[in-house]
Amino acid sequence: MAGLNGDPFLGIDDNIEKLQYNNNSKEVIDKEGLVVGIGEDSSNNKNNNQGGEKDMAGNSIHRSGSRPQLDLSKAEIQGNSEERDPTILLPNQTDDISHLALDIGGSLIKLVYFSRHEDQSVDDKRKKTVKERLGISNGNRRNFPILGGRLHFVKFETSKLNECLDFISSKQLHRGRIDSHHWNSEAPANENAVIKATGGGAYKFADLFKERLGVSIDKEDEMDCLVAGANFLLKAIRHEAFTHMEGHKEFVQIDHNDLFPYLLVNIGSGVSIIKVDGDGKFQRVSGTNVGGGTYWGLGRLLTKCNRPYSSVTPLFSFDELLELSQRGDNRTIDMLVGDIYGGMDYSKIGLSASTIASSFGKAISDKKELQDYRPEDISLSLLRMISYNIGQISYLNALRFGLKRIFFGGFFIRGHAYTMDTISFAVHFWSKGEAQAMFLRHEGFLGAVGAFMSYQKHGLDDLMVHHLVERFPMGAPYTGGKIHGPPLGDLNEKASIIEFCLTNMRQFMLYSISWMEKFVLKGTEITAPVPMAPPGTTGLGGFEVPSSRGATLRSDASALNVGVLHLVPTLEVFPLLADPKMYEPNTIDLSDHKELEYWFTVLSEHLPDLVDKAVASEGGTDDAKRRGDAFARAFSAHLARLMEEPAAYGKLGLANLLELREECLREFQFLDAYRSIKQRENEASLAVLPDLLLELDHMDEETRLLTLIEGVLAANIFDWGSRACVDLYHKGTIIEIYRMSRNKMQRPWQVDDFDLFKERMLGSEGKKPRPHKRALLFVDNSGADIVLGMLPLARELLRRGTEVVLVANSLPALNDVTAMELPDIVAEAAKHCDILRRAAEAGGLLVDAMNNNTLDGSRGNSSSVPLMVVENGCGSPCIDLRQVSSELAAAAKHADLVILEGMGRALHTNFNARFKCEALKLAMVKNQRLAEKLIKGKIYDCVCRYEPAT
Repeated sequence: MAGLNGDPFLGIDDNIEKLQYNNNSKEVIDKEGLVVGIGEDSSNNKNNNQGGEKDMAGNSIHRSGSRPQLDLSKAEIQGNSEERDPTILLPNQTDDISHLALDIGGSLIKLVYFSRHEDQSVDDKRKKTVKERLGISNGNRRNFPILGGRLHFVKFETSKLNECLDFISSKQLHRGRIDSHHWNSEAPANENAVIKATGGGAYKFADLFKERLGVSIDKEDEMDCLVAGANFLLKAIRHEAFTHMEGHKEFVQIDHNDLFPYLLVNIGSGVSIIKVDGDGKFQRVSGTNVGGGTYWGLGRLLTKCNRPYSSVTPLFSFDELLELSQRGDNRTIDMLVGDIYGGMDYSKIGLSASTIASSFGKAISDKKELQDYRPEDISLSLLRMISYNIGQISYLNALRFGLKRIFFGGFFIRGHAYTMDTISFAVHFWSKGEAQAMFLRHEGFLGAVGAFMSYQKHGLDDLMVHHLVERFPMGAPYTGGKIHGPPLGDLNEKASIIEFCLTNMRQFMLYSISWMEKFVLKGTEITAPVPMAPPGTTGLGGFEVPSSRGATLRSDASALNVGVLHLVPTLEVFPLLADPKMYEPNTIDLSDHKELEYWFTVLSEHLPDLVDKAVASEGGTDDAKRRGDAFARAFSAHLARLMEEPAAYGKLGLANLLELREECLREFQFLDAYRSIKQRENEASLAVLPDLLLELDHMDEETRLLTLIEGVLAANIFDWGSRACVDLYHKGTIIEIYRMSRNKMQRPWQVDDFDLFKERMLGSEGKKPRPHKRALLFVDNSGADIVLGMLPLARELLRRGTEVVLVANSLPALNDVTAMELPDIVAEAAKHCDILRRAAEAGGLLVDAMNNNTLDGSRGNSSSVPLMVVENGCGSPCIDLRQVSSELAAAAKHADLVILEGMGRALHTNFNARFKCEALKLAMVKNQRLAEKLIKGKIYDCVCRYEPAT
C-alpha cells in the first residue's frame, strides 16, 4: 500500500497499518474503503467558522462537532468562598471535560494529563486590596481559562494496554478527577465523557475504551498533533531543544521569530519526515519503514533475549534491548574500513579506519552461528545501523528543501546517547557541518501534547516560556507499569494499604504506591545512570563501549529527562529587565565539572542540618523522621544523577539546583522546614526594633542613610543556607550576632558604590534630587534581615515619599520570609512606628482595626504613600526574573528603583542583570568560593552595587 504523498514506504510512526488518508477531505478510510473518521484540516481551523460561534472576547472560533464544550454560564463557587481551592460549580456543563490526552501508537501509548495545583495561596482581603491598588483585575486574559496545575507525562507499552486502562481508571483521569481530595472510585459514569486521542490506536481501541472506561475517543489527526505538539514545546519550554555530539549535550535557544521552516523527523515504529512552515502549516515530505519497530523486532529475533511470558515476569521490552547495547562492541560484527584496508584509513576519500563500511559485514566471513555472537554486540550494531540510516535520510530531505535545522522526536530515541550521537554524526558528516541535528527532551510526547492542546478549554497555544516551570517531583508517575494507584491521603493510610497489599498480590498490582511513597516506606534506592567512557572513535557513532561493563541501564532513565510542567498562567517576564532575551539569571557556570562538584559537596554537607530542621518543623515524630531520611536519600540520588549527566533536567544553573532541593522537600511534605526558627528570629528582632528606629531618628540624613545600608548588610548575615553562618548560630544569639556584624562594618566594602547611591538619594552641592516614585525591595531572610535591615530601609524611602513594594517568596525556602508572613511582621512593626502604620494602612496591609498601642491612635492617612507586599512567584532562595508573578509585574510598571538583597537574589542570580530603572544590589558574601569567583574577595565581604537606569 502506498504511503502519504506517494511514498513507496508507508513509514507512518507507530504503524497505522490499515488506514490511509484522503488528503483533500481529511477522511480516514479503512481497507474496505469505508470512512471511519474525519480529521480536521488545520488550514480551515481559523477561517471557516460556519456556525458563527463566539468566544468570551467576542471573536469567531471554530469547533469540531464532537469537541467537548466548556460551558461557564452561571458558574458559581460551591460552599465557602474563603476556603482553600473552593469547588466551582458549572450547572450548565453537559459534556465531561477531560484532563487527559493520548497518543496510542503501535509500540507505545503516550499520555499527557493535567492535575490541579493544590498549593495555591489564599486570595485574602490584603491581596485583594493590593491588586486593586496595582490595577490587577481578575478578568480573563485569554479566550479560554487555563487552570494552574501540573502537566504530567506517562508512557506504556501498547501490548500492556490493560495496564494503561487501569492507570486511567484508578486516577479517574478520564473524568478530570485527578486531585486527591476529589478522587472517588465510585463516581458515576457519564455517557457524554470524551477524551482526546491520536495515533492508530485511537481507531483500533476505541471500542475497548468505551467498554472499559465508558468514554468516547475524540480522534485527532496524527500529523496535526505531532506538529502542534512540537511547535508548542519549542516555543513554550526554554530548554526543550538540544544538540548531542560526541557525548556533549548543548541546549539551543530557539528564537520564536526564526523557528520556521524546519524539518521534523518523528521516529516511532516507522519514521515520518515533515516539513513545518508555521503553526498549522506543514507537509509530510517523506518517511521510511525502517524505524523503532525495526530495531525492536529485529533485535528480538536476533538477540533471543526475550523472556518467556509469565504473570510476574514481563515480556521483552525495547528498553532491555537498549540496555544490551550499553554493553556492546560493534567491532565484532560490523565490517570497518580498517578491516578492508588492513587497519589503514582510506584517506583519499576521507574515511578513517574506524568508519563502518558494512553493518553486520563480518558475519559474512566469520564462521559463527547466531548463538556465537553476543546479544550486546548485535544490539549495538543494529542500533547504529538504523540510527545512521535515519540520520542520512533526514539530511537528504533537508537538502531537498534547503533546511539547516532538523528536529528529531519519537520514543525510539529515548534520550539514548549512542542513538543521538549516531544520528548527529550522520547529519554532520553528510552535510559537511552545514546542517544540524537537534533533539527534543519531550521527544516521545509530541503527538500526545498536540492532542491535549486540542481541548479548547486549555488555551495552551497562548502560553509562553514564562508560564511553564519544569520541575522534577519524586512522586510523579513518570512512567507506566506499576505506578498507577489512586491518590492516597496521609502516610499512615499508605502504610496500612501497603500492609494489606503485601498479603494480596492482586490488590498490590492495582494499588501500587508511587516512587516517593516507596522511598518513605521501603527505602527504595534510585540508581544513577551508567557512567560513560570518554568519547573515542570506534565505529560510525564515534564512541567506545561504556566503562561500567555489567552495570544496568535504568529502563526509565530517559523518562527522568522529562519533568512535570507546572502551568502557572500568572507568571510573566519582569518588565524592568533591560534586555529580556539576553538576560541570564545564574552567575555561576555549572558546566565546569569542578564547579559542579564543589557545589554538590556544599549541598551534601548542608543536608544533615537541613534534615534536622525539617524533622523538627514537623514535631520530630517518627513519621517525620522517616520522611526526612527519605528526602535525604532522594535528594542525594538527584545529585548523583546530575553529577553523571548535568543536563539531564535541562540547562543546569545554581538557581535550578537550589530550587530542586526545595521542590524535593515539598514533595516529602516538608512545606516549611524553618517555620519555628523563623518565628523565633522574628520575635527576637521585633523586640529590639523600636530602639533601632529611635536611634535612627536621632541621626542626620547622611549618617542615617549609611547606617541603614550597613544595617541591611549586617542583618543579611542570617542565612541558614550557609555553613559558615550556621556555625555562627552556635556562638551567640541573633541580637549578639547582629551587633557583632554591625560593629565590623568598615568601608570601603569589596564592592562599594555607596557614594553614588548617596548622591542619588541626597543630592550634591545643596541640590535635592526628586524622590523615587516606587521602589521594589526584593527581601531575603526572616528575622533580623527583614526586621532590622530591610524594614528600616523601606521606612526611610516612605519618609521621602516613595511608594514601597516588599517583594517576597510565594513559597518557603530555607529561612526566607514569604509574602504570606510579611503582612503580620509589618503589622507588628507598625505598632511602634507611625510612618510604617500609615503606609501599611494605605497599602492594604492593615485591613483590620489596629489595636490601641499605636503611637498616636490616628486612623489611616489617605495622603500617605503606601507600603505593599507582593509575592514573587517562586519558592527558591534565588529568583529568575523571566518568571515572576503577575502582581510583581504589575507593581514594576511604575517602579523606578529596584533593590535586590541577599546572596540568592543579588549574587547567585542577577548580579549581572541590567534594568531599565535604577538598581541597588546588597549582600554579605557567606561563601568563600563565591567570594573568589564573583568579587575577588573573601567570606563576609560586603557588596553594595548601585547601577543607574540603563
